[in-house]
Amino acid sequence: MKTIEYTITDELGIHARPAGLLVKAAGKFQSDIKIASPKKEVDAKRIMGVMSMGAKQGDLLRLTITGADEDAAAEEMELFLKQNL
Repeated sequence: MKTIEYTITDELGIHARPAGLLVKAAGKFQSDIKIASPKKEVDAKRIMGVMSMGAKQGDLLRLTITGADEDAAAEEMELFLKQNL
């Protein structure tokens, strides 16, 4: 199991565009990827779940990745967060 923590720096937080990109990035992997905000935890491969988090600038996100390709998934998801949020 891999865990990534990231504080959102984007002033708009997770809105439609980055949510879609995040789901697309997570969908490349077989591993189970959960994303948690201060309000709730959802499946990172489900757009409605990611959108429903309501994550804003300054919120701490915690990604938990479990599965066969968790190392590659953790590396790519951490890079995604830094580049897009």
